[in-house]
Amino acid sequence: MGFAQTLAVGLSGVEGHVVTVEAYGHQGLPAFVVSGLPDSACAQAPDRVRAATTTSGVQLRPCRWTVNLSPAGLPKTGSGFDLAIAVSLLAADGELPSSLVREHAHLGELGLDGTVRPVPGMLPMVMAAAAGGVRDVMVPAAAAREAALVSAVRVHPVRSLADVIELYRALAAGRTPVDLMPPPSAAEPSVMPDMAEVVGQAEARVALEVAAAGGHHVLFTGPPGAGKTMLAERLPGLLPPLDERSALEVTSIHSVLGVLPRDGALLQRAPFVAPHHGASMAAVIGGGSGRVRPGAVSRAHRGVLFLDETPEFRRDVLDGLRQPLESGEVVIARADRHVRLPARFQLVLAANPCPCGRGYGKGRACECTPLARRSYFGKLSGPMLDRIDLRIGVHPITRADLGEQEVEDSATVAARVASARDAQRSRLAATPWSVNAEVKGPYLRDGPLRLPRRTTRTLDEAMDRHALTLRGYDRCLRVAWTVADLAGRDEPDAGDTEFALTLRTESGVAA
Repeated sequence: MGFAQTLAVGLSGVEGHVVTVEAYGHQGLPAFVVSGLPDSACAQAPDRVRAATTTSGVQLRPCRWTVNLSPAGLPKTGSGFDLAIAVSLLAADGELPSSLVREHAHLGELGLDGTVRPVPGMLPMVMAAAAGGVRDVMVPAAAAREAALVSAVRVHPVRSLADVIELYRALAAGRTPVDLMPPPSAAEPSVMPDMAEVVGQAEARVALEVAAAGGHHVLFTGPPGAGKTMLAERLPGLLPPLDERSALEVTSIHSVLGVLPRDGALLQRAPFVAPHHGASMAAVIGGGSGRVRPGAVSRAHRGVLFLDETPEFRRDVLDGLRQPLESGEVVIARADRHVRLPARFQLVLAANPCPCGRGYGKGRACECTPLARRSYFGKLSGPMLDRIDLRIGVHPITRADLGEQEVEDSATVAARVASARDAQRSRLAATPWSVNAEVKGPYLRDGPLRLPRRTTRTLDEAMDRHALTLRGYDRCLRVAWTVADLAGRDEPDAGDTEFALTLRTESGVAA
């Protein structure tokens, strides 16, 4: 009987924190106590650990075992502490060398047969261990490829508690442990939808290209079957691949949600997330009654969040998007802590003009009453609409559109988008922003990017008529810079600002 400690990693949202796992065995009636604010899954670890050690051929001595998870005031959630608890107990009981186990972090859930199983969030936990100065991490073999994405640590894959015991005995004897790293699996093929498949909608195509180039939010309004969803699904194919930092952020979020591809590879394409219109606030924004989980806005981080049939969503869910649209993150407040979840995404909304869907253009007569039409679109509040940069009317397809020739594919448009983004990165190199949609209003109106009065005259007059809010004014300036970048100009001209205002008001929704 004695004392030993090792390391584990806990998760709060998508951020990890290193936890010291201390085990102490002393005389008394046989008992097993876990302290340090464990949740129900973590508090049930003693039963799993007892069974796992026994089936692995090691019997813990019957005494009073106390396990403390430090810092004790930080809530511990999930079963990912099982392996660390088992290792600290075996070290305190003299089965493993205490001097070695304290240098390693141990992540994984234990099965009753001693198998070590992966838990969601393996990547952000390994990243947190590396940031905390840990250089050796023991993980389940099934998640080893995911953990190996963090180059700053040595990953030791294990399949069972018996493998853990053998690994430490080999290290203590100066032998090289058996390498249990699984072979790389074949990457899952992915085919991006192509712009060449969209029929007609020349104006909407241009708007989608502008949105991709500058990171702008967009609203498509039009009748059913006009192509709103097809356009939205093709936006990720126009966006550049994620850089290394963004790829790690996106992969970490998907790891926490348990939706990583089986090959464990880094996600390098912008994600596309389209929640159902019946989704709850917690499902879209994030949260939950127990452990705080990322919502759809975080899963769409560095990618696209698409809300089809937007007026069918609950109004509180739509208004809940206002904070992440402005700040790029969601803050979930609890009585004992605040959890921050990354949520910097492009928002694409699609809506019919009315409940029956025929209140647009010269097609069949609309059957909706004026009250029904106002109530339907009224779920999109003024403050919410004010945060949308581009508002595009999508018209019904005609026979003339079917004969359209030389439709550009996604690769051609993506090349122009990449060039425009390069121009933005060069212009904004000395700032914390990388795309036009992120630039703050004062920097555009009174800072280095201030445009001459002759260029902004149309926007000035619209604001004087109260047809444009100050937020809308700033967003038009951002769009104008994007239009200029796509055209290869050093700065916008009067035509660019007029076009930006047109893109904001084309759907008929007030600016």
